[in-house]
Amino acid sequence: MSKKEEFKNFVRTRPELVNYVKNKENTWQDFYEIYDMYGDNDSVWSKYKEEFTVPDERAAPLNELANLVKGVNIDNVQKYINNAQKAINVIQELTTKSPVGKAPTAPIKTPRPITKFFGD
Repeated sequence: MSKKEEFKNFVRTRPELVNYVKNKENTWQDFYEIYDMYGDNDSVWSKYKEEFTVPDERAAPLNELANLVKGVNIDNVQKYINNAQKAINVIQELTTKSPVGKAPTAPIKTPRPITKFFGD
């Protein structure tokens, strides 16, 4: 196995090195040179070990949601929901066309014949 392949396998066992490259603190070339000179079993790597933790990408949204829920006051949410329900009920009452009580209807008037006068 070539030195390059050995380095690739070494990096797979040390995922924290990726964070150093992403943060532009080191390059892969820097790490390869250290590996080439000292190998994988040296105290040189101890300063890179576990300084960064590799986040679980699936847990990140759940952690954000948990932090968001921690700051919510349930009593205030309940008050807002009750106020919204009251407002919806008022709007429904105003827009509903169901008659509360029947309005009195006016009698139908027949037109007066042209030949009749007021005194007739």
